[in-house]
Amino acid sequence: MDNFIYQNPTRLIFGQGQVKEQLVEQLKPYGKKVLLVYGGGSIKRNGLYEEVIQLLNDGGFQVSELPGVEPNPRLSTVHKGVDICKTEEIDVLLAVGGGSVIDCTKAIAAGATFDGDAWDLVTKKAIPKEALPFGTILTLAATGSEMNAGSVITNWETHEKYGWGSPHVFPKFSILDPKNTVTVPKDHTAYGVVDMMSHVFEQYFHQQTNTPLQEHMCEAVLKTVIEAGPKLMENLEDIELRETILYSGTIALNGTLQMGTRGDWASHNIEHAVSAVYDIPHAGGLAILFPQWMRHHKELGERKLVNLATRVWGVEPEGKSNQEVAEEGIQRLEQFWSSLGAPSRLADYDIDDSQLDTMADKAMANGEFGNFNKLKKEDVLSILKASL
Repeated sequence: MDNFIYQNPTRLIFGQGQVKEQLVEQLKPYGKKVLLVYGGGSIKRNGLYEEVIQLLNDGGFQVSELPGVEPNPRLSTVHKGVDICKTEEIDVLLAVGGGSVIDCTKAIAAGATFDGDAWDLVTKKAIPKEALPFGTILTLAATGSEMNAGSVITNWETHEKYGWGSPHVFPKFSILDPKNTVTVPKDHTAYGVVDMMSHVFEQYFHQQTNTPLQEHMCEAVLKTVIEAGPKLMENLEDIELRETILYSGTIALNGTLQMGTRGDWASHNIEHAVSAVYDIPHAGGLAILFPQWMRHHKELGERKLVNLATRVWGVEPEGKSNQEVAEEGIQRLEQFWSSLGAPSRLADYDIDDSQLDTMADKAMANGEFGNFNKLKKEDVLSILKASL
Protein backbone atom coordinates (compact mmCIF):
# COMPACT_ATOMS: atom_id res chain seq x y z
CA MET A 1 0.00 0.00 0.00
CA ASP A 2 1.03 3.66 -0.30
CA ASN A 3 2.38 5.67 2.61
CA PHE A 4 -0.38 7.79 4.13
CA ILE A 5 -1.34 10.31 6.80
CA TYR A 6 -4.90 10.17 8.07
CA GLN A 7 -6.72 12.86 10.01
CA ASN A 8 -10.42 13.54 10.29
CA PRO A 9 -11.24 16.47 12.57
CA THR A 10 -15.04 16.18 12.38
CA ARG A 11 -16.73 15.34 15.66
CA LEU A 12 -19.34 12.68 14.85
CA ILE A 13 -22.31 12.71 17.21
CA PHE A 14 -24.47 9.68 16.50
CA GLY A 15 -27.75 8.52 17.98
CA GLN A 16 -31.30 9.33 18.89
CA GLY A 17 -32.00 12.58 20.71
CA GLN A 18 -28.58 14.05 20.03
CA VAL A 19 -29.82 17.21 18.31
CA LYS A 20 -31.54 18.34 21.49
CA GLU A 21 -28.66 17.22 23.69
CA GLN A 22 -25.74 18.54 21.67
CA LEU A 23 -26.60 21.28 19.15
CA VAL A 24 -26.31 24.36 21.35
CA GLU A 25 -23.17 23.19 23.11
CA GLN A 26 -21.48 22.34 19.81
CA LEU A 27 -22.26 25.73 18.28
CA LYS A 28 -21.32 27.87 21.30
CA PRO A 29 -17.55 28.03 20.69
CA TYR A 30 -17.99 29.59 17.25
CA GLY A 31 -20.14 32.68 17.91
CA LYS A 32 -23.72 33.87 18.03
CA LYS A 33 -24.59 34.73 14.42
CA VAL A 34 -25.73 31.56 12.65
CA LEU A 35 -26.66 30.98 9.00
CA LEU A 36 -29.12 28.08 8.80
CA VAL A 37 -28.87 26.36 5.40
CA TYR A 38 -31.47 23.84 4.24
CA GLY A 39 -33.21 22.47 1.17
CA GLY A 40 -36.70 22.19 -0.24
CA GLY A 41 -38.74 22.14 2.94
CA SER A 42 -38.78 18.53 4.15
CA ILE A 43 -37.36 19.63 7.51
CA LYS A 44 -40.40 21.86 7.96
CA ARG A 45 -42.78 19.02 7.17
CA ASN A 46 -41.17 16.58 9.61
CA GLY A 47 -40.79 19.05 12.48
CA LEU A 48 -36.99 19.22 12.54
CA TYR A 49 -36.94 22.86 11.46
CA GLU A 50 -39.09 23.93 14.40
CA GLU A 51 -36.93 21.94 16.80
CA VAL A 52 -33.71 23.49 15.51
CA ILE A 53 -35.09 27.04 15.49
CA GLN A 54 -36.34 26.63 19.07
CA LEU A 55 -32.97 25.35 20.22
CA LEU A 56 -31.15 28.20 18.48
CA ASN A 57 -33.49 30.82 19.90
CA ASP A 58 -33.27 29.38 23.41
CA GLY A 59 -29.48 29.33 23.06
CA GLY A 60 -29.39 33.03 22.30
CA PHE A 61 -28.24 32.75 18.69
CA GLN A 62 -29.10 35.27 15.99
CA VAL A 63 -30.35 33.26 13.02
CA SER A 64 -30.31 34.05 9.32
CA GLU A 65 -31.68 31.53 6.84
CA LEU A 66 -30.85 30.23 3.38
CA PRO A 67 -33.57 27.82 2.22
CA GLY A 68 -33.99 26.15 -1.16
CA VAL A 69 -30.66 24.40 -1.75
CA GLU A 70 -31.09 22.27 -4.88
CA PRO A 71 -30.46 18.49 -5.15
CA ASN A 72 -27.52 19.41 -7.40
CA PRO A 73 -26.49 22.52 -5.43
CA ARG A 74 -25.96 25.49 -7.69
CA LEU A 75 -23.39 28.24 -7.74
CA SER A 76 -26.15 30.85 -7.66
CA THR A 77 -27.27 29.52 -4.27
CA VAL A 78 -23.68 29.53 -3.02
CA HIS A 79 -23.45 33.19 -4.04
CA LYS A 80 -26.61 33.98 -2.05
CA GLY A 81 -25.15 32.31 1.02
CA VAL A 82 -21.82 34.11 0.67
CA ASP A 83 -23.63 37.45 0.41
CA ILE A 84 -25.61 36.71 3.58
CA CYS A 85 -22.47 35.73 5.45
CA LYS A 86 -20.69 38.93 4.51
CA THR A 87 -23.67 41.23 4.99
CA GLU A 88 -24.80 39.76 8.31
CA GLU A 89 -21.24 39.06 9.55
CA ILE A 90 -22.09 35.41 10.14
CA ASP A 91 -19.93 33.55 12.68
CA VAL A 92 -20.93 29.95 12.01
CA LEU A 93 -23.10 28.01 9.58
CA LEU A 94 -25.46 25.12 10.27
CA ALA A 95 -26.40 22.75 7.43
CA VAL A 96 -29.63 20.83 8.09
CA GLY A 97 -30.33 18.34 5.33
CA GLY A 98 -28.60 15.84 3.08
CA GLY A 99 -25.35 15.87 1.18
CA SER A 100 -26.42 18.60 -1.23
CA VAL A 101 -27.12 21.02 1.60
CA ILE A 102 -23.80 20.17 3.25
CA ASP A 103 -21.89 20.50 -0.05
CA CYS A 104 -23.45 23.91 -0.61
CA THR A 105 -22.60 24.97 2.94
CA LYS A 106 -18.97 24.00 2.42
CA ALA A 107 -18.75 26.25 -0.63
CA ILE A 108 -20.44 29.10 1.22
CA ALA A 109 -18.12 28.69 4.21
CA ALA A 110 -15.05 28.89 1.99
CA GLY A 111 -16.47 31.60 -0.25
CA ALA A 112 -17.38 33.84 2.69
CA THR A 113 -13.71 34.25 3.61
CA PHE A 114 -12.47 34.52 0.02
CA ASP A 115 -11.95 37.79 -1.81
CA GLY A 116 -13.26 36.60 -5.14
CA ASP A 117 -15.83 34.35 -6.81
CA ALA A 118 -16.45 31.04 -5.02
CA TRP A 119 -16.48 29.35 -8.45
CA ASP A 120 -12.72 29.93 -8.60
CA LEU A 121 -12.42 27.70 -5.53
CA VAL A 122 -14.58 24.99 -7.11
CA THR A 123 -12.60 25.07 -10.36
CA LYS A 124 -9.31 25.14 -8.42
CA LYS A 125 -8.21 28.44 -9.91
CA ALA A 126 -7.75 29.49 -6.29
CA ILE A 127 -7.10 27.48 -3.13
CA PRO A 128 -9.08 28.17 0.06
CA LYS A 129 -6.87 29.47 2.87
CA GLU A 130 -9.64 29.49 5.47
CA ALA A 131 -13.38 29.01 5.88
CA LEU A 132 -16.11 29.89 8.32
CA PRO A 133 -16.81 27.09 10.79
CA PHE A 134 -19.94 25.01 10.27
CA GLY A 135 -21.78 22.04 11.68
CA THR A 136 -24.34 19.68 10.18
CA ILE A 137 -27.51 17.87 11.12
CA LEU A 138 -27.85 15.04 8.61
CA THR A 139 -31.28 13.99 7.31
CA LEU A 140 -30.34 11.64 4.46
CA ALA A 141 -27.96 8.66 4.43
CA ALA A 142 -26.05 8.91 1.16
CA THR A 143 -23.05 11.08 0.40
CA GLY A 144 -20.86 10.98 3.51
CA SER A 145 -20.40 14.75 3.17
CA GLU A 146 -21.09 15.04 6.90
CA MET A 147 -17.61 13.68 7.70
CA ASN A 148 -15.36 14.63 4.80
CA ALA A 149 -13.92 17.69 3.11
CA GLY A 150 -15.43 17.16 -0.35
CA SER A 151 -18.16 19.05 -2.16
CA VAL A 152 -19.78 19.11 -5.61
CA ILE A 153 -21.20 22.32 -7.06
CA THR A 154 -23.06 22.95 -10.35
CA ASN A 155 -22.78 26.12 -12.42
CA TRP A 156 -26.08 25.86 -14.26
CA GLU A 157 -25.38 28.91 -16.42
CA THR A 158 -22.38 27.19 -18.00
CA HIS A 159 -23.59 23.60 -17.44
CA GLU A 160 -20.49 22.65 -15.48
CA LYS A 161 -20.40 20.45 -12.39
CA TYR A 162 -17.22 19.77 -10.45
CA GLY A 163 -16.07 18.15 -7.28
CA TRP A 164 -13.62 20.05 -5.07
CA GLY A 165 -12.39 19.95 -1.51
CA SER A 166 -10.22 21.55 1.13
CA PRO A 167 -9.03 20.63 4.63
CA HIS A 168 -10.68 23.88 5.74
CA VAL A 169 -14.19 22.58 5.00
CA PHE A 170 -14.38 19.56 7.25
CA PRO A 171 -17.50 20.06 9.39
CA LYS A 172 -16.63 20.97 12.96
CA PHE A 173 -19.33 18.57 14.09
CA SER A 174 -22.08 16.44 12.55
CA ILE A 175 -25.14 15.21 14.39
CA LEU A 176 -26.65 12.00 13.00
CA ASP A 177 -29.96 10.94 14.52
CA PRO A 178 -31.54 8.07 12.55
CA LYS A 179 -34.98 9.38 13.53
CA ASN A 180 -34.36 12.36 11.27
CA THR A 181 -34.14 9.99 8.29
CA VAL A 182 -37.34 7.95 8.79
CA THR A 183 -39.44 10.30 6.66
CA VAL A 184 -37.09 10.05 3.67
CA PRO A 185 -39.25 8.67 0.82
CA LYS A 186 -38.60 5.39 -0.92
CA ASP A 187 -36.91 6.79 -4.02
CA HIS A 188 -34.45 8.94 -2.09
CA THR A 189 -33.74 6.07 0.29
CA ALA A 190 -32.84 3.92 -2.73
CA TYR A 191 -30.68 6.68 -4.19
CA GLY A 192 -28.85 6.92 -0.88
CA VAL A 193 -28.05 3.21 -0.97
CA VAL A 194 -26.76 3.51 -4.55
CA ASP A 195 -24.66 6.53 -3.65
CA MET A 196 -22.90 4.98 -0.68
CA MET A 197 -22.26 1.73 -2.55
CA SER A 198 -20.79 3.73 -5.44
CA HIS A 199 -18.43 5.48 -3.04
CA VAL A 200 -17.20 2.10 -1.84
CA PHE A 201 -16.73 0.88 -5.41
CA GLU A 202 -14.70 3.98 -6.27
CA GLN A 203 -12.30 3.17 -3.42
CA TYR A 204 -12.29 -0.58 -4.07
CA PHE A 205 -10.88 -0.15 -7.56
CA HIS A 206 -7.28 0.99 -7.14
CA GLN A 207 -3.84 -0.09 -8.32
CA GLN A 208 -2.07 -0.31 -4.95
CA THR A 209 -0.95 -3.75 -3.76
CA ASN A 210 -0.99 -5.44 -0.37
CA THR A 211 -4.30 -3.93 0.70
CA PRO A 212 -6.26 -6.92 2.04
CA LEU A 213 -7.70 -5.02 5.02
CA GLN A 214 -8.92 -2.13 2.89
CA GLU A 215 -10.57 -4.55 0.45
CA HIS A 216 -12.26 -6.56 3.20
CA MET A 217 -13.51 -3.38 4.89
CA CYS A 218 -15.03 -2.24 1.59
CA GLU A 219 -16.65 -5.64 1.13
CA ALA A 220 -18.04 -5.54 4.68
CA VAL A 221 -19.72 -2.18 4.08
CA LEU A 222 -21.19 -3.43 0.80
CA LYS A 223 -22.51 -6.64 2.36
CA THR A 224 -24.06 -4.69 5.23
CA VAL A 225 -25.86 -2.32 2.87
CA ILE A 226 -26.96 -5.17 0.58
CA GLU A 227 -28.46 -6.96 3.57
CA ALA A 228 -30.13 -3.95 5.19
CA GLY A 229 -31.18 -1.98 2.10
CA PRO A 230 -34.01 -4.18 0.80
CA LYS A 231 -35.39 -4.65 4.32
CA LEU A 232 -35.45 -0.90 4.79
CA MET A 233 -37.26 -0.41 1.48
CA GLU A 234 -40.02 -2.64 2.84
CA ASN A 235 -40.19 -0.85 6.20
CA LEU A 236 -39.06 2.76 5.83
CA GLU A 237 -39.75 3.60 9.48
CA ASP A 238 -37.58 0.84 10.96
CA ILE A 239 -35.24 2.85 13.16
CA GLU A 240 -32.61 0.11 13.46
CA LEU A 241 -32.36 -0.32 9.70
CA ARG A 242 -32.19 3.47 9.30
CA GLU A 243 -29.39 3.49 11.86
CA THR A 244 -27.42 0.83 9.98
CA ILE A 245 -27.75 2.57 6.63
CA LEU A 246 -26.97 5.97 8.15
CA TYR A 247 -23.71 4.79 9.68
CA SER A 248 -22.80 2.87 6.51
CA GLY A 249 -23.08 6.05 4.43
CA THR A 250 -20.67 7.86 6.74
CA ILE A 251 -18.10 5.07 6.83
CA ALA A 252 -18.30 4.77 3.04
CA LEU A 253 -16.70 8.17 2.53
CA ASN A 254 -15.02 9.51 5.67
CA GLY A 255 -11.55 8.39 4.61
CA THR A 256 -11.50 5.11 6.53
CA LEU A 257 -11.66 2.88 3.46
CA GLN A 258 -9.06 4.69 1.36
CA MET A 259 -6.04 4.79 3.66
CA GLY A 260 -2.98 3.75 1.67
CA THR A 261 -4.81 3.67 -1.67
CA ARG A 262 -5.97 5.97 -4.45
CA GLY A 263 -9.49 5.21 -5.58
CA ASP A 264 -10.63 5.66 -9.15
CA TRP A 265 -13.51 8.24 -9.17
CA ALA A 266 -13.91 8.18 -12.95
CA SER A 267 -17.57 7.13 -12.79
CA HIS A 268 -18.34 10.12 -10.59
CA ASN A 269 -16.63 12.42 -13.05
CA ILE A 270 -18.69 11.04 -15.94
CA GLU A 271 -21.90 11.36 -13.91
CA HIS A 272 -21.09 14.97 -13.10
CA ALA A 273 -20.89 15.65 -16.82
CA VAL A 274 -24.25 13.93 -17.42
CA SER A 275 -26.10 15.75 -14.65
CA ALA A 276 -24.48 19.07 -15.60
CA VAL A 277 -26.33 18.77 -18.90
CA TYR A 278 -29.53 17.03 -17.80
CA ASP A 279 -29.80 17.81 -14.04
CA ILE A 280 -30.67 14.22 -13.14
CA PRO A 281 -30.28 12.78 -9.61
CA HIS A 282 -26.62 12.06 -8.94
CA ALA A 283 -27.19 8.53 -7.61
CA GLY A 284 -29.54 7.75 -10.48
CA GLY A 285 -26.76 8.55 -12.90
CA LEU A 286 -24.30 6.42 -10.95
CA ALA A 287 -26.69 3.45 -10.98
CA ILE A 288 -26.67 3.63 -14.77
CA LEU A 289 -22.99 4.36 -15.38
CA PHE A 290 -21.09 2.31 -12.82
CA PRO A 291 -21.97 -1.17 -14.15
CA GLN A 292 -20.93 -0.03 -17.62
CA TRP A 293 -17.65 1.35 -16.24
CA MET A 294 -17.07 -2.09 -14.71
CA ARG A 295 -17.72 -3.81 -18.02
CA HIS A 296 -15.38 -1.39 -19.78
CA HIS A 297 -12.66 -2.48 -17.34
CA LYS A 298 -13.57 -6.14 -17.03
CA GLU A 299 -10.20 -7.39 -18.22
CA LEU A 300 -8.09 -4.89 -16.27
CA GLY A 301 -10.18 -5.27 -13.13
CA GLU A 302 -10.63 -9.02 -13.34
CA ARG A 303 -9.35 -9.84 -9.84
CA LYS A 304 -11.36 -7.11 -8.15
CA LEU A 305 -14.51 -7.97 -10.08
CA VAL A 306 -14.15 -11.68 -9.32
CA ASN A 307 -13.68 -10.90 -5.62
CA LEU A 308 -16.76 -8.68 -5.64
CA ALA A 309 -18.77 -11.37 -7.39
CA THR A 310 -17.75 -14.20 -5.07
CA ARG A 311 -17.26 -12.45 -1.73
CA VAL A 312 -20.05 -9.87 -1.91
CA TRP A 313 -22.66 -11.30 -4.30
CA GLY A 314 -22.08 -14.99 -3.57
CA VAL A 315 -21.45 -15.98 -7.17
CA GLU A 316 -20.40 -19.63 -7.46
CA PRO A 317 -17.18 -19.70 -9.55
CA GLU A 318 -16.96 -23.44 -10.22
CA GLY A 319 -16.96 -24.29 -13.92
CA LYS A 320 -16.87 -20.61 -14.99
CA SER A 321 -14.12 -18.42 -16.38
CA ASN A 322 -13.07 -15.34 -14.45
CA GLN A 323 -14.73 -13.20 -17.10
CA GLU A 324 -18.00 -15.08 -16.65
CA VAL A 325 -17.81 -14.73 -12.86
CA ALA A 326 -17.09 -11.01 -13.19
CA GLU A 327 -20.02 -10.51 -15.57
CA GLU A 328 -22.36 -12.38 -13.25
CA GLY A 329 -21.28 -10.10 -10.40
CA ILE A 330 -22.01 -7.01 -12.49
CA GLN A 331 -25.43 -8.42 -13.39
CA ARG A 332 -26.17 -9.06 -9.71
CA LEU A 333 -25.31 -5.42 -8.97
CA GLU A 334 -27.63 -4.21 -11.73
CA GLN A 335 -30.42 -6.46 -10.49
CA PHE A 336 -29.96 -5.28 -6.92
CA TRP A 337 -30.10 -1.60 -7.80
CA SER A 338 -33.09 -2.18 -10.09
CA SER A 339 -34.88 -4.04 -7.28
CA LEU A 340 -34.57 -0.89 -5.17
CA GLY A 341 -36.16 1.15 -7.95
CA ALA A 342 -33.01 2.75 -9.35
CA PRO A 343 -32.79 3.39 -13.12
CA SER A 344 -30.65 1.19 -15.34
CA ARG A 345 -30.46 3.14 -18.62
CA LEU A 346 -30.04 6.79 -19.55
CA ALA A 347 -33.26 6.36 -21.51
CA ASP A 348 -35.05 6.11 -18.15
CA TYR A 349 -34.39 9.87 -17.90
CA ASP A 350 -35.28 10.47 -21.57
CA ILE A 351 -31.61 10.91 -22.42
CA ASP A 352 -30.70 9.93 -25.98
CA ASP A 353 -27.47 10.09 -27.98
CA SER A 354 -27.88 13.74 -29.04
CA GLN A 355 -25.62 15.14 -26.30
CA LEU A 356 -23.09 12.33 -25.96
CA ASP A 357 -20.23 14.36 -27.41
CA THR A 358 -21.07 17.35 -25.21
CA MET A 359 -21.12 15.21 -22.08
CA ALA A 360 -17.86 13.51 -23.03
CA ASP A 361 -16.20 16.87 -23.59
CA LYS A 362 -17.36 18.09 -20.18
CA ALA A 363 -16.01 14.95 -18.55
CA MET A 364 -12.66 15.60 -20.28
CA ALA A 365 -12.49 19.26 -19.17
CA ASN A 366 -9.35 18.61 -17.11
CA GLY A 367 -7.83 15.96 -19.36
CA GLU A 368 -7.61 12.20 -18.87
CA PHE A 369 -8.99 11.03 -15.55
CA GLY A 370 -9.39 7.98 -13.32
CA ASN A 371 -6.79 6.54 -10.95
CA PHE A 372 -7.51 2.86 -11.60
CA ASN A 373 -7.24 3.45 -15.33
CA LYS A 374 -6.95 6.75 -17.19
CA LEU A 375 -9.92 7.38 -19.46
CA LYS A 376 -9.70 9.15 -22.79
CA LYS A 377 -12.64 10.68 -24.62
CA GLU A 378 -13.23 7.52 -26.63
CA ASP A 379 -13.51 5.55 -23.37
CA VAL A 380 -16.06 8.00 -22.00
CA LEU A 381 -18.10 7.83 -25.20
CA SER A 382 -18.01 4.03 -25.07
CA ILE A 383 -19.31 3.98 -21.50
CA LEU A 384 -22.02 6.55 -22.30
CA LYS A 385 -23.16 4.67 -25.40
CA ALA A 386 -23.33 1.41 -23.44
CA SER A 387 -25.47 3.24 -20.86
CA LEU A 388 -28.13 4.42 -23.32
